[in-house]
Amino acid sequence: MPATKTLSKETITIIKSTVPVLAEHGEVITKRFYEMMFSNHPELLNIFNHAHQKQGKQPKALANTVYAAAMHIDNLEAIIPVVKQIAHKHRSLNIKAEHYPIVGKHLLLAIKDVLGDAATDDIINAWGEAYGIIADVFISVEKEMYEEAAREAGGWKEYRKFVVNEKIKESDVITSFYLKPEDGGNLAKFEPGQYISIKAVIDGEEYTHIRQYSLSDSPGKDYYRISVKREDKRENAPEGIVSNFLHDAVNVGDVLEITSPAGDFVLNMETQLPIVLISGGVGLTPMVSMLKTLADIKPEKEVTYIHAAISGQTHSLQEEVSKIASENKNISTFICYEAPTETDLKAGNYQKEGYIDLPWLQSILKTNQAEFYFCGPVPFMKVINEALTKWGVPKERIHFEFFGPAADL
Repeated sequence: MPATKTLSKETITIIKSTVPVLAEHGEVITKRFYEMMFSNHPELLNIFNHAHQKQGKQPKALANTVYAAAMHIDNLEAIIPVVKQIAHKHRSLNIKAEHYPIVGKHLLLAIKDVLGDAATDDIINAWGEAYGIIADVFISVEKEMYEEAAREAGGWKEYRKFVVNEKIKESDVITSFYLKPEDGGNLAKFEPGQYISIKAVIDGEEYTHIRQYSLSDSPGKDYYRISVKREDKRENAPEGIVSNFLHDAVNVGDVLEITSPAGDFVLNMETQLPIVLISGGVGLTPMVSMLKTLADIKPEKEVTYIHAAISGQTHSLQEEVSKIASENKNISTFICYEAPTETDLKAGNYQKEGYIDLPWLQSILKTNQAEFYFCGPVPFMKVINEALTKWGVPKERIHFEFFGPAADL
């Protein structure tokens, strides 16, 4: 952890005393924080995901982070894993050191605005001091990440232009985009499970939109591949502005600006244990990257890949995965369809109808002594996490990735 200034005992005591208040009012404070900050600095709307704001995901994620910082204010080492996870997102979004004073100012204003007289001068001053130290930790970690990304062979700072070399429809809902650097230069390597950010400049939109997409192919190619699900409007969720833009308006030959690969949801290549990959829907993107990498680099590793989709119509990269399994005796694949079509029934191309559950997992897996990686919609991940926990898989062998702000399982 980067060296930091020391907080006084008095400040630590005051911050600790606000923990119950943050537990009760944290989301209200962070929601008000975003309202005030965007009102005074609308240019920041070019960075933040508007949909996550509307759905309350971002305020909740920030509230959880602030709460964790308050809980561990006397031992910030404890939150370093969270700091690094967020720092990867920040680096991918080009969050800079100069943004932190703006955030700090509006966070304090929001605390005062929501708590009123209960937010005494002592509390505001203590939080101002504490925020400065927490911000220094983030800035230091992110500075190192920016420098590392720029130093790496084929690496770059901020955004780089890429040409869409291929656009392939993978299913009714998912399309893959193959991206090559416009300058013809080398590509930075990445670890399977990592993502890139795309900056979308869309006609009719006041602000730019940045979205992060997992890389869906293995490293070592002369392109990056992302496989994007079209997000249609549904209850409690707006239409996906960027996903629809990519599907409808971006074609072969078009240029997109992206940041270099980031993210800490990556394979432990050193483990001696078998590996189990589980995905739901478009959550297959990092899983396929991991699967292909394992097939290339660790062909002796026992790997099981389990995928859940609504049906064969929405199941993407199926042929690619089947080919890998057929060529590697140590790789097993299983498919679960929620509502298989007549075509699926005739083809018999799946092993379970309905949903993944613990009894089925226990029937297809030899043991729970494995490293488990999973990704998909939050309700799906909750079910998988609960099943693995019930089966006795320890936390340190359960790895998962959220598409968007981190939440609780």
